[in-house]
Amino acid sequence: MKIGDLSKKTQTQVETIRYYEREGLLPEPDRTEGNYRIYSMAHAERLAFIRHCRNLDMALDEIRQLLRFKDDPASDCGDVNALLDEHIGHVASRIRELRALEKQLKSLRERCCEAQVTANCGILNELSRTPSTLTKNSAGHVHRTHTGGKAAP
Repeated sequence: MKIGDLSKKTQTQVETIRYYEREGLLPEPDRTEGNYRIYSMAHAERLAFIRHCRNLDMALDEIRQLLRFKDDPASDCGDVNALLDEHIGHVASRIRELRALEKQLKSLRERCCEAQVTANCGILNELSRTPSTLTKNSAGHVHRTHTGGKAAP
């Protein structure tokens, strides 16, 4: 199948498929004499695996490792368990950060309980203060906790 067919079959944007190829997650497909990429069902299955991992918020490096394990079916899956345990830890950490962010936002929202002129808006006035005076436990913006993996388009 051509890249457009693979895109429709897997509901994945063409640019994302090319990105996964550049990142080495999808093997380069064969090409026709006219230089069109020709994908197989194995590409579709691998892409479905990658997308499932991405839906679980796994970083590209984690997916690479899982694909290496998947490509070696005789290997021990203890390392797969360890990788997933580490990912669960990242998720738990992000949940804690998001709860702290929610608490900060609620506190900020309490600074302006009714509509008024913006010059007197407690939210805008608080946001105008220097970051060190916002809250003692200011966690800052919540970013991905994974390192080493680029976000896919």
